[in-house]
Amino acid sequence: MGLLAATIFPIAFCETASAAILVPPGNRHVEQPNIPGASAKRTRALKTTYEAKYRKIYNLLKTDGRLRTKIKSTAAAYGLDPIHIAGAIVGEHTYNVDVYDRLQTYYVKAMAYVRQGVSFDYKGESIGAFVKKPEFSVCSQFRDSYSLWDCRENVWNAKFRGKTVDGRSYPNNRFSAVFFQPFYAGQTFGLGQINPLTALQMSDMVNRISGLPKLDADGGNVVYKTIMDPDLTLPYVAATLKHAVDAYRQIADFDISKNPGITATLYNTGGADSRARDLARKNASRKAAGEEPLLPQENYYGWLVNDRLDELKTLF
Repeated sequence: MGLLAATIFPIAFCETASAAILVPPGNRHVEQPNIPGASAKRTRALKTTYEAKYRKIYNLLKTDGRLRTKIKSTAAAYGLDPIHIAGAIVGEHTYNVDVYDRLQTYYVKAMAYVRQGVSFDYKGESIGAFVKKPEFSVCSQFRDSYSLWDCRENVWNAKFRGKTVDGRSYPNNRFSAVFFQPFYAGQTFGLGQINPLTALQMSDMVNRISGLPKLDADGGNVVYKTIMDPDLTLPYVAATLKHAVDAYRQIADFDISKNPGITATLYNTGGADSRARDLARKNASRKAAGEEPLLPQENYYGWLVNDRLDELKTLF
């Protein structure tokens, strides 16, 4: 069971005996890492530039005092500097989708999804029925939403992705792409561009801290309203960032709370737990060899956040 357990079971957080290593502010890379081709393609299709998209989201944050107030209050509830939430939002709308000109548009879109109705399934097999398959029984030990859905995602990768099971073939694609994109591929929504699977993972933390109702994968329209409505989605942005900070502190022994470029990077890439474990393993080997530990490094998305940090700080 050893290797299988390592693949399937999320590793529980444990407190470290010594203080975590503080990751200093700023970028480790002198120049911005390469931007993925898909981002460049989207930007060309919109006949715009990264700088124009950055200015558009920055100006929305600058001119909407109510939104900044919501970001500050949400950040405080999750023990974060608001610059982490702003950085994640700025990165998404600079390199992924273009921001709407007015916050009100997000509320309108949220209600449209509620009326339209959304279901999460693959070729008629609902996610609720799918995760009842015996392969997922290893996940029944988990009660919190993050560990439960993380386990299910790992089972998907180990047992179903790109395989034929009980006569049915499954795509060699991400769990979220196969079951949680009912309209079109590459689908994230709202001000924070939250993926539905991420929202389901963070549901318990948001319920505990913000008091919002827990999400259910069988209630797709509620999930979509949540990630489209700015009043509801900001706690999910904060929870995702908070989880990343906790994962790096408790798994890799790094305090990334003073480096918004690192938290933005993890918001962009996802998989904070597995990335923290990979870094912890590398640094254990380096320690045994008498070498200095590797610090977490920003990607192209986080690099922008750190590069524009002085300007972003003026928002708060």
